[in-house]
Amino acid sequence: MTEQKAFGVGPSKIEIAYERFGDPHDPAVLLVMGIALQMLGWPEGFCAELASRGVQVIRFDNRDVGLSSHFPHAPVPDVRAALAGDLSSASYTLSDMAADSVGLLDALDVDGAHVVGLSMGGAIAQTMALEHPGRVRSLTSLMSTTGDLSVGRPKPEALGALAAPVATAREEVVERMVRTVRVLGSPGFPFDEAAVRDRAARSYDRSHDPLGVARQAVASIAAGDRTERLRTLTVPTLVIHGADDPMCDVSGGRATADAVPGAEFVTFEGMGHDLPRALWPEIASLITGLVRRAEAVAPVR
Repeated sequence: MTEQKAFGVGPSKIEIAYERFGDPHDPAVLLVMGIALQMLGWPEGFCAELASRGVQVIRFDNRDVGLSSHFPHAPVPDVRAALAGDLSSASYTLSDMAADSVGLLDALDVDGAHVVGLSMGGAIAQTMALEHPGRVRSLTSLMSTTGDLSVGRPKPEALGALAAPVATAREEVVERMVRTVRVLGSPGFPFDEAAVRDRAARSYDRSHDPLGVARQAVASIAAGDRTERLRTLTVPTLVIHGADDPMCDVSGGRATADAVPGAEFVTFEGMGHDLPRALWPEIASLITGLVRRAEAVAPVR
């Protein structure tokens, strides 16, 4: 595992920072992260858990976070206006971010991948399956939703945690992340404060760009409702959701599974809007089980 960077990626010709785990000859699993979090949001231990089950794992920084391209000269994002319906400050869309992901596959000479998306990353993964069906061999939508604003709604305490003032100094950023994950995390599992602090500190040292996060948020809001389009998917699909997710209510996962024909829906009691270490083996087994089933019916390449 070595962090690398791909250049001239996708239609936008951006830079994407990425890491690979496992045997490059094994089926590729592309991990797509959600708003604000860098590829470090996919813990090394979870990536290793997946790779130990016979897949190669690719994690990467989405545009506007980490060491991938940022867009400092784009319009100033206005999240409040976007929530009110004014999308004029959107610098890009989830379709652009999906195209970035496909562009990374091109750069790595991977013709198709089993795509796993978390939160906003789930929406990007869904968009990849809808707009680039030939490149997605299976879809796992994790703690995500359809874009229908009547489902997957955040609880007041989650909104309160996210509404805290933006921190700028390293120590403040780390402390804010700890407080936020305490609210958004999994009430049924131990809170690993040391791991959260370490990830927050490493993320800050790699890149700290609050406006980039806001640009991602506006892109997510602007994506709209995918429900009807999801009904057209034929890709093998797994939907995983925490029963106690305060950021994206479990109704969002249920609506996703209901929309995608033949989708498998799995919920975990006590799981919130994070990846509890105790569930890594089971979640990895579910994902790689889907990979094996999809590979078994894939056309000869």
